[in-house]
Amino acid sequence: MGKEYDLIIIGAGPGGYVAAKKAAGLGMSVVIIDKGDVGGTCINRGCIPTKALIHTATLYRDMTDCGKFGLFAEKVGFDLQKIYEYKDLSAARMRKDLEREFAELGVTSVRGTATIQSDRRVRVALPDGAEEYFAGKYILIATGAKARMVDIPGMELPGVMTSEELLTSDERKIHRLLILGGGVIGIELATVFNALGGEVTIVEVSDRLLPNMDREFSDMLEVILTNRGIVIQKESILEEVRKRENGLKCRYVCHGKNQEAEVDVVLVSVGRTANTEGLFDRDVPIRMENGRIVVDDFFETNLPGIYAVGDVTGGVQLAHVASAQATYVVERMNNVLPSVIVEMVPSCLFVPISIVPSCLYTDPEIATVGLTEEEARLKGVPIRSGRYVMDVNGQSIISKEEQGVIKILFAADSDVILGAQLMCPRATDMIGELATAIANGLTSAQLMYAMRAHPTYNEAISCAVENSRR
Repeated sequence: MGKEYDLIIIGAGPGGYVAAKKAAGLGMSVVIIDKGDVGGTCINRGCIPTKALIHTATLYRDMTDCGKFGLFAEKVGFDLQKIYEYKDLSAARMRKDLEREFAELGVTSVRGTATIQSDRRVRVALPDGAEEYFAGKYILIATGAKARMVDIPGMELPGVMTSEELLTSDERKIHRLLILGGGVIGIELATVFNALGGEVTIVEVSDRLLPNMDREFSDMLEVILTNRGIVIQKESILEEVRKRENGLKCRYVCHGKNQEAEVDVVLVSVGRTANTEGLFDRDVPIRMENGRIVVDDFFETNLPGIYAVGDVTGGVQLAHVASAQATYVVERMNNVLPSVIVEMVPSCLFVPISIVPSCLYTDPEIATVGLTEEEARLKGVPIRSGRYVMDVNGQSIISKEEQGVIKILFAADSDVILGAQLMCPRATDMIGELATAIANGLTSAQLMYAMRAHPTYNEAISCAVENSRR
């Protein structure tokens, strides 16, 4: 039968570890199982390592350009080995804190590969070859997703990597990098290696970077990256990668013309697929579509008592979404009134509005929530917008980070906020205020009630809101 728990969690990433802490805090007995370190992809091979590298690269660029502030630094350089050590220490610190919290809350953590059997039983293959068995009142699947590869000749060659492999690689000499895919992950890593002096080329199949973002912001970002020396090839298809004595040769087609690039590393960043391999015994009739686990509005699968959250279910693949879903599920298991709105809120126009903030940690940062102008037009939603250009913001002038704009959308008749797009320093911190405003259906008048300190980047929100009211 195996050890019995109220809740078995498979996957120790942002969905799993948040569920474990929440459930244990509500008095449930919890075991969390993961084949790797606690923290999952986000802490160990994704969000945290990437943001650590971005922080380091931004500091380096600032030091090399500090003359604009009257400062002078000679012989500024970097040690990529030490940068990677700093990245790894950042992840290790977060893992250690998680493990401490698990111990304090009485959460049992098991390292091994879990397979779900019938009757809510789980078999775990341990690293030493032994097996352990568990039975649960509930099972929560939070196994996340893995990087998608493409069927192109040469993808098996050394030097062709996913973002997870790049972030954990021992390779320390990346002077020339080709990135396949102009999405969030690809662009963030492009800015890192560009800031550290690397030659970076982005090959993107569509006619724009970040296809789901407001077009104006996508175009502005492209100009900024191009001015920094990043080569952006849109409407392009990578056709082949070949091994060369000094690296890799990539052949791609751009606007119908053959192009070649010699690089050290090819980063494949074309999306992620649900991580379900080996997760179920053959006799477990779990419902799946296109490789993802199908769940209902309460995140329960077709098998009673078995739930799934986060990337493994498809949908919006963001760490904070998985965490919110996990919190919602555990609270429902315990008959507690849910404390979070998971993804959508109804609007005054009967159009569901997403309250999920999406963030890009470039320089300047980009953050969005709710509808964009393009989406509003497609849905037939009448809007008015307020804009504020950051070049006259006091804090932007002080920091000489004057590129950017804030745009906030309101329903034309009811004045309720419908969306916001920010491109400026601290955008990823400021977006939370606007997500809260959307979740609570605030109007532009209500957003103006609160004072915002001066001088701050955040006061630009007041300026954008006021602009919408003219």
